[in-house]
Parts: sequence; structure tokens; C-alpha cells
Amino acid sequence: MAEINLEQPKQPGKLRIYIGAAPGVGKTYHMLNDAHLMLHQQGIDVVIGLVEPHGRKDTEARIRDLEIVPQRVIPYRGVELKEMDVDAILARHPHTVVVDELAHTNVPGSKNRKRYEDVLDLLDAGVNVMTAVNIQHLETLNDAVNRSANTVIRETVPDNFFKRADEVVNVDVTVDELRNRLRQGKIYAAEKVEQSLANFFRKGNLNLLRELSLRTTAEQVSNRESEYRRNQGLEQATIPEKVMVCLSTRPGTERLLRVGARVAGRLATNWYSVYVTRPGEEDGHGDPEAHHRVEEYQRMARDLGAQVVNLTDKNVSDALIRFAQQESISHVVFGQSARSRWDILVRGSVLNRFLSEVRDVTVQVVPMHKAMRKA
Repeated sequence: MAEINLEQPKQPGKLRIYIGAAPGVGKTYHMLNDAHLMLHQQGIDVVIGLVEPHGRKDTEARIRDLEIVPQRVIPYRGVELKEMDVDAILARHPHTVVVDELAHTNVPGSKNRKRYEDVLDLLDAGVNVMTAVNIQHLETLNDAVNRSANTVIRETVPDNFFKRADEVVNVDVTVDELRNRLRQGKIYAAEKVEQSLANFFRKGNLNLLRELSLRTTAEQVSNRESEYRRNQGLEQATIPEKVMVCLSTRPGTERLLRVGARVAGRLATNWYSVYVTRPGEEDGHGDPEAHHRVEEYQRMARDLGAQVVNLTDKNVSDALIRFAQQESISHVVFGQSARSRWDILVRGSVLNRFLSEVRDVTVQVVPMHKAMRKA
């Protein structure tokens, strides 16, 4: 008689993300406080996978009696560095694990390249995760933060990761309160305070980040509410909107991808990253450097949740128009052309041709600026 496997399929873990406008708003503190409530009031098995107190005494005090899974020591360039030990957490298999600094890039030799990938492994194994991140680390907000703070955020989390979240908690304080915390030495060391107040912690920049944090949380709540109502049959399903980003080989095209992902996020819809190759150029023989850039853009598009589409046509305009009409695209993102007006008049423009032939489509043209130099 054949053996019957009665084991239930493993359910993925639940993900709760604590976000805030800037360092020092209290994300880690609130996360640890909630972990204590779960442990002592609900009897839930909660452990710390990794927490970075950054010398903040209030945060250190909140760790208290929470079990800490020892970090893994990784030799790197003659020194020993510590990273979260994903395998040890999986072996311990708690109900919930606390993982701080979500946008962190792991030391080479770690199991995954990024900490959010570690979190995905834990979720797939059925472990619930509580994690924290600042809003400026969201990939599609890079350009807005660059312009406001005049800096480049090198460590980012793809927006698609947030779609995995079961709950997003916005930890918010007023701009004045946050700046006061900075002056009191609760965020950075004394020697960094004045420079921080004049740069990243400027009132204008903090107001922008606070608005982005509140808006992102509101979008997450709205999207989950809409999904629930659809699943419960509480509203008629509408014709879904679709977003298309038209890739080019030009440097700076990543801005288009961030804009497209942001639009798709607001609409709670799927989106496409579309690149048109002319016959004979499929393997990059025409310009290997440009071909490499396109491959990087397409990798980024996948990370941001896009469906990557490659088309081949001797006429770029024909291919984009045909795809948009076949897929009933409602929103299109183009990069601003760097060509002269005379060249556009003589040779034509893909954008102008698209606008003349495709109706009932919202078109957004994104200025293409040179990439900022990283600090």
C-alpha cells in the first residue's frame, strides 16, 4: 500500500516592515518594543537575528532579555567581520526574528549579497520577520532623495520587496523633534551634528522624506485593502492599468525604471520594461558597452518587479506602438531625447510618432541628467 504524505505544505512567514523618514525616528526601538510585547504578553518565540543600536542607549536597553542568535564571522581582506547568520536562524527556527538595517550589503562570502535577500530566505522557510528601513533606501525614491539631499544612497531595497510585506508600520516624529534628537546626541556623535543639520537633516529635506514615508505607507494600506475587497467580491474588478517603460542604451536610463516602478506602485498594477533591438544587433556587436548597459538596466528592472520584454524590429517606433496596442498599455515612460531639434525634424522622433498614433495613453517624459558623483 502506497504511503500517504499527510504533511501540510509549509506556509511562508509573515513580514512586518518598520519604515521612517530618517535615522533616529525610533524604528528599531519600536520594533524591539513590539518584540517584547509578543514574547511576554503572547508567549511567542521571538529572537534577534541582528540589531544595530548605533550606540543609542534607549535602543540598547530595549534588547534586554530577548535571545540573540550569534552572528557569523567572515574573514575579509585580512580582518574578521560579522554578519547575520541565516543558517543558524533557520536551524533555530523561531516563530519570529528581528532583523535590523534591511538595506545593508553583506560582506563578500556571505550567503546572499543583500540583507533583504536573507530575509526572503527566512520568509520562505516559514519564519516571520520584523525588519526596519529608512524610506530613502527604497529604490524608486533614489532620484527624489538625490535632488533633495544632494547625496547618493548606495544601499537600496527594490520596491517589489515591499509588495511581500503583510504589514508596513510608519514610525513618525515631527521634523523639529528629530532635529532636537540630533542636537542632543541621540542620533550621531557630537562632531557630526552641525554638518548633519546643514545637510541631510535640513528641514526641507526631512519634510520631503517624511511626506514620502507617509505616502508609501498609505499606498501599501490602500493596495492591501483593494486586494482584500477584490478577493471578497466586495467590488467589481476594473480593467487593470498597465505601465510600459521604454528602455534605451543611454546612461541614466535607470531613472526611467524608478519612475515606472513608482507609477506602477501607485496604480497597484503590473509593468513592463521594453527594449527594441534592430536586426543584427542582438548580441551587442554594434556597441558592446551599450549592450552591457542594457543588460544592467534589465537586471534592475527585474529587481524592481518589471516584466522584461525584448523586441526585435528594424523600426523602433513600430515595435513600441504595436506592443502598447496589443497589451492595452495605459501609461508609458520615455526618456527625454538629447538630439537636436534639427535632427528630430529630419529623422523623426520615436516619442512624436508614438504620440501621434497611440491614443488614450498617459505619457511621462523623464529628463535624462548625468549621474551624480557618489560621495
